[in-house]
Amino acid sequence: MTRVTDTRPVGWWTVQCSYFDAERCLSCTWMGRPYAAQLAAKQDLVADLLAEHAGLDWLPPVASREEGFRNKAKMVVAGTVDAPTLGILDAAGAGVDLQSCGLYPDGLQAVFPVLAAFVTRARIEPYDVPARRGELKHLLVTQSADGDLMVRFVLRSQEAVTRIRKHLPWLHEQLPALVVASVNLLPEHKAVLEGSREIVLTDEQTLRMRVNGLDLHLRPQSFFQTNTDVAAALYRQAAAWVEESSPASVWDLYCGVGGFALHVADPARDVVGVETSAEAVASAALTARDAGLVRTTFLADDATGFALAADAAPDLVVVNPPRRGIGPDLAGWLERSGVERVVYSSCHARSLARDLAAMPSLRPVRGRLLDMFPQTTHYEVVTLLERA
Repeated sequence: MTRVTDTRPVGWWTVQCSYFDAERCLSCTWMGRPYAAQLAAKQDLVADLLAEHAGLDWLPPVASREEGFRNKAKMVVAGTVDAPTLGILDAAGAGVDLQSCGLYPDGLQAVFPVLAAFVTRARIEPYDVPARRGELKHLLVTQSADGDLMVRFVLRSQEAVTRIRKHLPWLHEQLPALVVASVNLLPEHKAVLEGSREIVLTDEQTLRMRVNGLDLHLRPQSFFQTNTDVAAALYRQAAAWVEESSPASVWDLYCGVGGFALHVADPARDVVGVETSAEAVASAALTARDAGLVRTTFLADDATGFALAADAAPDLVVVNPPRRGIGPDLAGWLERSGVERVVYSSCHARSLARDLAAMPSLRPVRGRLLDMFPQTTHYEVVTLLERA
């Protein structure tokens, strides 16, 4: 990416991308739009969608770096063994190489040529989507704030696993920061990123992601926000709102690797995180153990089912659902529960607005936009709800 500057105030310059200009990749739909305008448009959108809540006080939005902000690369592998491409597929199913994509920091960009060379060295045939043949479908690479790496090879079968193991010492030599390497098996021909089975190839099974001084453990199939700096700001904001009421008990529903739960943990507070992914729960539990948080526990369970089956409600609930929102059953439970405060983190303000309509007794009093994804229409918005 290149920055086109002019004499306007900071934030009113534009970032431009050669891939976008050549129409090789149009994923960043707001590329070329001044960043201040992007941020203002997102703020206006969420404010409009929640406009009926007259008492909602908006804090200043949290901006991101415009480039080099992603901690994770999800690269489709195509081409040939001797000339693999890492990036996306075009409309015909051919590979479009995006190794110089400006969304990735320099340290992550430097990893891609090494991985391409590894594909050739280990003779891993890239998967040909139109022909439905080959082995290597995706390379998933995560980089921690400390520069440590997790690399996952998404394969159609185990055919290449032995060769990957054989050449893994070479990859370690080329990438000394490599901590976790694994193979994910995706035998089906379908448009998904990964399968359910993971084969870890290294002694270490978790990548430590340092956030606000806390080491979050990430296992290969654990989800974590792609923008570490903005995720840290999100956790700080939620923790500050939680501390205002000093609750004795907190639930973190849809907790993932425990980011919210671990940031609000306290020796005098019972915190329970609930998440359907067993991998994420294992990651969160390991972080809690390392931090000595004996009153913070994590369960692999459905958030709605857990709440509906509980004998008593906590003082405060944090929810961080997927785009579809929490849905009518959990919203109805929260409405009836007597919970005084809810922190709701959402990546889709329309589903947030729908859920708020189902909880009229819980009124949003403060909100904040956090720009997780510059150059796109996507965002995160966190709101504090208080019972009327």
